[in-house]
Amino acid sequence: MSEWILAVDGGGTSCRAAVATASGQIVGRGLSGAANILSDPATARRHILAATENACREAGIDPAMVSSMPALLGLAGSNVGDVAAQIAAALPFARTDIVSDGLIALQGALGDADGTMAILGTGTVYFTRDGGRVRTLGGWGFQVGDQGSGAWLGHALLQQCLLAFDGVRPGSALSAAVLAEFSGDPGAIVSFARAAQPSDYGRFAPRVFEALAEGDAVAADLVKAAATAIDAALDAAAGKGSAPICLLGGLSSLYAPHLAARHRARLVAPLADALTGAVALCAARLTAAGQREA
Repeated sequence: MSEWILAVDGGGTSCRAAVATASGQIVGRGLSGAANILSDPATARRHILAATENACREAGIDPAMVSSMPALLGLAGSNVGDVAAQIAAALPFARTDIVSDGLIALQGALGDADGTMAILGTGTVYFTRDGGRVRTLGGWGFQVGDQGSGAWLGHALLQQCLLAFDGVRPGSALSAAVLAEFSGDPGAIVSFARAAQPSDYGRFAPRVFEALAEGDAVAADLVKAAATAIDAALDAAAGKGSAPICLLGGLSSLYAPHLAARHRARLVAPLADALTGAVALCAARLTAAGQREA
């Protein structure tokens, strides 16, 4: 059994890594940039390696040692196509297990207990554990899913800016300010959109909530539509029971007051973060593998 293990939490905004003992005690952490293997696999691989190297350095371990370490990676986009297998084959770890970033978040938030966890960040994904069985909802990526996510919200804001420019929908101080950032040129928004990644759209999301607090009408419509989409997903994921619901992600605290009362009543604080969940899953899998070999 390896002396050290690696755990990675890679999402659309950042990538975090941890080096831990085989029993799950974290000894070093590292941080790097976005690691969405679906939207940008090459960049994701580079940032995974950077984060693990930084974690090794903090732990006082030679980064070259990663080739002898088993790793568990919770990565955004890992549930679509064969991209996860391609990334795993391109990484230098002794053994590479790739799971959804939602699964490690669920483990961190609820431990081994039943309940539902929603990640509300650059993307959106929902995980429910019931009697030990885990079910996933969403996480299909920005192009066809991620309703209510930061990327979805930013994209919708830019749409409203163009609709307001054309006189199709009423504008607001928020839409006017965002259009002004593009020099008042709707063509500049179109050019931006052609090359934009989910994280590029996501940077507009906090602005929507800031404008909402100031009574902005466009912001109010956008947040209402997003919260309605999240409520619908929670209804499908969590059902009508009383099991806890845990919200994670950079937009979780901003969305919580806008969700339906039936969901707010079930909200609980997470036990730990997703990276801690990844460490726990990696340690558990390593232990199980050792028991099978013995």
